[in-house]
Amino acid sequence: MTQHGPFTSPGNSALSTVKDKQTIGFLGLGIMGSAMSANLVKAGFEVLGFDPSEASQLRLGEAGGRPLATAAAVAAQADVIICSLPNAAALMVAATAIAAAGPKSLVVVEASTLDIQDKMAARDLLAASGVVLLDCPLSGTGAQAVLKDLSIYSSGPPEAVARLAPVFDGFAKANYYLGEFGNGMKMKLMANLLVAIHNVSTAEALLFGERMGISAELAIRVLSDGAGGSRMLDVRGPVMADRSWGNATMKVGVWQKDMQLINAALALTGTAAPLFAATQPIYNAAVSAGHAEHDTAAVFDVLTRMCGGPTTKA
Repeated sequence: MTQHGPFTSPGNSALSTVKDKQTIGFLGLGIMGSAMSANLVKAGFEVLGFDPSEASQLRLGEAGGRPLATAAAVAAQADVIICSLPNAAALMVAATAIAAAGPKSLVVVEASTLDIQDKMAARDLLAASGVVLLDCPLSGTGAQAVLKDLSIYSSGPPEAVARLAPVFDGFAKANYYLGEFGNGMKMKLMANLLVAIHNVSTAEALLFGERMGISAELAIRVLSDGAGGSRMLDVRGPVMADRSWGNATMKVGVWQKDMQLINAALALTGTAAPLFAATQPIYNAAVSAGHAEHDTAAVFDVLTRMCGGPTTKA
C-alpha cells in the first residue's frame, strides 16, 4: 500500500477555488456528528442534518445548522454528506436514501467505524447512481472532536478527497490519504487496537499510583511529559482521576462493536495480539458492572473492584 502525507489546507492553490463553502449534510448527529457539524458551522459552512433523535436535531439547530426531516431531504440539498452512523444497517438505509435523492455530483464521506465489506456494499449501491462514497474513519474521541483534534484516515478516489480539503479543515486537524477504498478502515482498526490497550494501561498505571499514595492528577502531569506518556493518558486520564465517566465521549457499549471488528480482522489475518486480547475481559466487565452507557475510562472502576476497592459511581 502506498501511503501519502496529509492533505493540508489548500491556501492559494487551485483547490481553494473549488466552492470552499459547499453545503454540508450530516447523517448521524450523535457524540461525534454533533461536534463535527458544530465546528463546520463555525467555519462558515451551511450545515444541514438528519438524525432520528429529536434531541440531536435540536442540538444541530442550536449550533446554527438546519435540521431536516429525512435523510433524503439532506441528500437533495447538500453538496457533500458526512455519515457518522452507529451500524451497517443505518449505513445501508442512508445509502438507499442518498442514491434515490442525491445528485450525481454528490460526494459522501463515510466517517463511521464499520466493517469494510459493509462500506463496500454501500459504495457499490451509491456508485450505481453516480454518487461517490469515500471511506474516511476518524481518530479521536468525542471530546477531541469538539476541539477539532481529529485525524481523518481517508481512502478512495484521490480527486474526490482533494475536493474536500476545505471541508476537512473545518472539523479536523489533519487528513491522511491512504490510497484505495478500505485502507482508511484498516488504519482505524490499527489505531483502535492501540487505544484499547493504552486505555487499560492508563487505568492500571493511575490505580497503581493511587495505591502507592501518588494522586492521579500529579501522575498525569508528570507521566505525560515522559516516555510513559500517551494520548489516552492525556485524554482519558483526567476522566479516570475525577471519576467523570458518566459524561461519555466513547460509550463502552459502542466500543464493544469496535472491539468485535478488530477481532474479526485479527482472525482474518492470523495476527497474534495477546495484549489486545488481555483487555477484552476488562471491557466486558465494565458492561457487566453497569458502565455500558459510560465512557471507556470506566475501566478504571473495573480495576479498582478487582483490587477490592470500593465501587465508584460515575
